[in-house]
Amino acid sequence: MHKHTAINGNDLSMNSPFIKALLKGENNEYFPELKGKKGVLYSNTTLAQFIEEEFRHDNFVLGGQSGRSIRSFSSGEQKKALLDYLLHKSPDFIVLDNPFDALDTSSVNQLKRRLLNISRQMPVIQVFKRKADLLPFINHAMRLHMGEVVFSGGVASYLRKYEQNKEEHFCTAIPAPLHQITEEFRVIAKFTDVSVSYNSRPILSKINWTIQAGEFWQLKGPNGSGKTTLLTMINGDNPKAFGQNIELFGRKKGTGESVWEIKKRIGYFTPSMMDLFTRRHTAMQMVISGFHDSIGLYQRPSEGELTVARRWLDLIHLSDYANMPFIELTQVQRRMVLIARAMIKHPPLLILDEPSTGLDDQSAALLSALINKIASESQSAILYVSHRLEPDLQPQFIYQLIPGKNGSLGEKIEH
Repeated sequence: MHKHTAINGNDLSMNSPFIKALLKGENNEYFPELKGKKGVLYSNTTLAQFIEEEFRHDNFVLGGQSGRSIRSFSSGEQKKALLDYLLHKSPDFIVLDNPFDALDTSSVNQLKRRLLNISRQMPVIQVFKRKADLLPFINHAMRLHMGEVVFSGGVASYLRKYEQNKEEHFCTAIPAPLHQITEEFRVIAKFTDVSVSYNSRPILSKINWTIQAGEFWQLKGPNGSGKTTLLTMINGDNPKAFGQNIELFGRKKGTGESVWEIKKRIGYFTPSMMDLFTRRHTAMQMVISGFHDSIGLYQRPSEGELTVARRWLDLIHLSDYANMPFIELTQVQRRMVLIARAMIKHPPLLILDEPSTGLDDQSAALLSALINKIASESQSAILYVSHRLEPDLQPQFIYQLIPGKNGSLGEKIEH
C-alpha cells in the first residue's frame, strides 16, 4: 500500500524549496520512500506554463491531435488534458496542487474517480486548502508554516489539531454611506424569456429571473452553463443583452442607458482583480478608491472619505494595517479590502464572482461572515457567483443553471 500524503500550508508556493526538492526526490527527511524518484506537478501553475508556451511559440502540447488551443478548452477539459500529459511521462509519483479549484461538482467527481485509480499505481501527494477536498485514500498529513514542517502524522490527528472553531468575526456595524442614498430601486435586475446562443450553440434558454432590492442570491451551475454570460448581461459588457427583455435598475436594457450608468450602480469583486493592483497603494488608499472607481487612489481624499474608509478598515480588523501596501497583505485581507472598496458607496447591487476561490477553510469562513454581515445590514442586493456552496454562507435564494441541449434552464431554489 502506497503512502499518500496531504500537505497544508499558508500560501505554500509550488516554487518553494520544499516542493522543488520533493519533485526531484530529494526531500529525504519527510519522504525517504521517494528518494531518487521522479515526480510530476498537477497544478494551475503547470497549466499556466503550457498556456504561455502555446501563446508565445504556437506549441500546442496539451491540445494534442485535436489541434485546438488549450485556451479554448473548458476548465475541466484543460485539467484532463494536463493529467493525461503528465501520466504519459510515466512518473513515480504525482503532486496535486489544489486539484479541484474552479471545477464544478460533476468535474470534481470525475477527477476524484480518476485519482483513486492513480493512487493504486503510485504515491499521491495532495496540497490542499479545504478539508472537504481531502481525497479519501489519503493516509498521512503534514502542515507547513513559513516553509517549515510543524506537523507530520495521521490525517485524523491533523484534523483534530487544526479543526476550525466557530467565532464571531465582525462585531461593529457596517459603516453608513458618506452621502444619503437618493436612488432606490425595487427591481435590480429582471430577465424575461432570455435566450442566448454563440455561433449557433445555445447557452441560455428562456431565463426568467428577478433580483429585488436587498436580496441575497447565489448563482450556481456547472462550468460552461452560462454563469459568466448572465453576469456580463447585468454589468453592461455583453452585446447579447441588447434586444432581450432585460430590465436593470428600473430601466429596460437598450433604451439609451450607458455602460457607465449601469456600472456606477454595481460594486464588483473577483479574485482576478487583485492582479490589477500592482503599485504600492496602501490598504486605506485602496478602500477610498472605491469612491472614485479607480484602480488605486490618485487624488486627495476628503475628510469624510477618510472617516468612512477608517470605519471599514476597523470593521474588517485592518486598522493597524491602514498604511501597509495592499500587495503585502494576506490573500484574505486583500479580498476583504476589495469588498470594502466595492461596498463603500453602498451600491444597489454587489456582485461577488468566485470570491473564495483558492482560500483555505478558515479564510473562506471569514469572508463568508463578512458577506453575510453586508447582506443583513445593508440595502444592497448581493449576487454571489460560485459552483461551491460555502458551509457558512447564508444566501436567501439560489438560482441554478441546468444545462440542456437547447441551452441552460434556470431554477430558483429557496436556501
